[in-house]
Amino acid sequence: MRTLIAEDDFLSRKFMMRFLLKYGECDVTVDGNECIEAFTMALDANEGYDLICLDIMMPVMDGYETLQKIREIEKERHIPEEKLAKIIMTTALNEGRNVTKAFDLGCSAYAGKPIDQEKFENVLRKLELI
Repeated sequence: MRTLIAEDDFLSRKFMMRFLLKYGECDVTVDGNECIEAFTMALDANEGYDLICLDIMMPVMDGYETLQKIREIEKERHIPEEKLAKIIMTTALNEGRNVTKAFDLGCSAYAGKPIDQEKFENVLRKLELI
């Protein structure tokens, strides 16, 4: 599994990377712009990501904007639905309106922080990533 983590908090980034490395290769970015660059470069190299973990509260471009842009790029490139990246929003924002907005923009799942490893693994199974 190829994973892209977009997280501006150092400890959260380190935790997510350590946790997800056991399932495959991980790349890390610290804001939405970097995430879009990494995502686009991976597509250009025919090495798209299976999973993208997006924090909502990031500098430069937040997770909502990043999610929307990723889905626009996939649509522009005519990527079939079964090949779209699975996107999990990872955030401390657990209010209903935040969850609804993320799903409306095309996320695959929503994981509140602090991340519960067992629940996160169940989400990965549900998304058929592991």
